[in-house]
Amino acid sequence: MLFNRFKNALPSPEEALKGRPERDFTVPDRHTVLGNPLLGPYPGHLRVADFGMGCFWGAERVFWQTEGVWTTLVGYQGGHTPNPTYEEVCSGLTGHTEAVRVVYDPARISYAALLKLFWESHDPTQGFRQGNDAGTQYRSAIHTHSPADQQAAEASRTAYQSALDSSGHTTITTEILPASPDRPFYPAEPFHQQYLDKNPAGYCGIGGTGVSCPVGVAKADG
Repeated sequence: MLFNRFKNALPSPEEALKGRPERDFTVPDRHTVLGNPLLGPYPGHLRVADFGMGCFWGAERVFWQTEGVWTTLVGYQGGHTPNPTYEEVCSGLTGHTEAVRVVYDPARISYAALLKLFWESHDPTQGFRQGNDAGTQYRSAIHTHSPADQQAAEASRTAYQSALDSSGHTTITTEILPASPDRPFYPAEPFHQQYLDKNPAGYCGIGGTGVSCPVGVAKADG
């Protein structure tokens, strides 16, 4: 079946669902925990980081609980289908992964510290899955917003791979790509935003390897 095939392989642009020119829902105005706007434009002193690390419900909570993070929102990224729905992403026919957009204050937390949190909060060696969640939408990913961030992300992957090798783990499968107009971040439906704040007993599939990442400290960039 086509559906089953694309749980284990990414579709080509020609195979992907066509999507729609605009999203057919309104993103909530403010974060239910942090109180700040979900969508930009953001204040000029803030920076943006995008991470995919499995089910975005638990991943988002990891970051909103972090000092220096100004707002978070969940969405879809890295695929071909414009303005996809959750059901379309779960079909495997969009190429998107579930992602978290993290808007942070670099005077309070560094990008390196966010990378450390990213690596340690999930298992980046699992390919198209995360724990019991299987499918291309659960793959590990970093979409960077500057050449410096791209370099830092790649260096952190090398450092963490060394630590994983020493602990008997396998190869990191995380994709690290520059964010671009060809790979925009599409916000997810209102139901998914801050899901675990609205549903504290809800499902959270986030779980790391138990191996510490030897990069990043919780201090300002600079």
